[in-house]
Amino acid sequence: MQINFIDLKQQYERHKDEINQALSSVLESTAFIMGPDIAKLEQSLSLFTDSKYAMACSSGTDALLLSLMALDIKPGDEIITTPFSFMATAEVICLLGATPVFVDIDPETYNIDASLIEAKISKNTKAIIPVSLYGQCADMDEINDIAERYKLTVIEDACQSFGAEYKGRKSGNLSTIGCTSFFPSKPLGCYGDGGAIFTNDDELGPKIRMLLGHGQVERYRHRYIGINGRIDTIQAAVLNVKMKYFPDEILERHAIGKRYSELFQQANQEQIITPMIKDDRTSVYAQYSIRVKDRDAFIKHIQSLGIPTAVHYPIPMYRQEALSYLQINPNEYPVTEVVSREIVSLPMSPYLTREQQDYIVESIVNR
Repeated sequence: MQINFIDLKQQYERHKDEINQALSSVLESTAFIMGPDIAKLEQSLSLFTDSKYAMACSSGTDALLLSLMALDIKPGDEIITTPFSFMATAEVICLLGATPVFVDIDPETYNIDASLIEAKISKNTKAIIPVSLYGQCADMDEINDIAERYKLTVIEDACQSFGAEYKGRKSGNLSTIGCTSFFPSKPLGCYGDGGAIFTNDDELGPKIRMLLGHGQVERYRHRYIGINGRIDTIQAAVLNVKMKYFPDEILERHAIGKRYSELFQQANQEQIITPMIKDDRTSVYAQYSIRVKDRDAFIKHIQSLGIPTAVHYPIPMYRQEALSYLQINPNEYPVTEVVSREIVSLPMSPYLTREQQDYIVESIVNR
């Protein structure tokens, strides 16, 4: 049985004619930079998230970087975040000369543990970046309350959770700034790099817009030192097609993620720890990640049966060589240490069939 970890081919085949037409239109127009597809995409993103400002940009990483730049983050500042995510979250902090301050994760959701944040706040703390990992939002109300008490800004890293909801609100519009990624494997992906930034703040919105275009207030007039953070028109055109089908894909992701967990529970697989989704929120299952004690042996076995896997993430950020200068003691992060050794992701996409899912679970249960 052929199983892809993420079935981008099936998605393309299903919408091939529309996507090809959208790409052809961009090629015919030659409006490769800042073409009309970008304004159309931003309007759709604004409506989808109910955000006043939705600014498409070059990547999820640049979305985070631009957000910190808009806050005038500088050397000596501290940004609180999770150690259990992709490196980009800490990387953008370091690029501005600031210091990432890590907080251990919740043992059930693997998102930042909001109850531990306050103890890490110092006079140098300027912002909190919770990551909505694996498609489920972090405890945003608790985090926003802490930030308000200490006059901090919250930037939701929603690179894995675009399309998820938290207490009836869309991920990306849960704090002062939200950032997402349109990397191809994300719940809503383009055919290269892309991202978006969301805010309702009338100062930050226009400032971010200028920062992503070299800090220009108008052509050749530069108010800020910015970056080339524009999204390509071709990527926006692809996303405009995919946006039409995204709500249906979200429902499919919900159903497939739920069915995975139900199948494991029916098999009484107590040694398999399945994702825990809180009652007041949804997940778009950017990954369906389980925990197993013998991960190396587990992966070797199911890969031998034709089932691809991935590990998100095997090395906590404080253990990365690039951040060794922080001299962080891993013992301060007991939950992260355990989860990073046990986590493994199974195939997940809106196009995963019931037969494929049955085969995956049966292969795991009968190993």
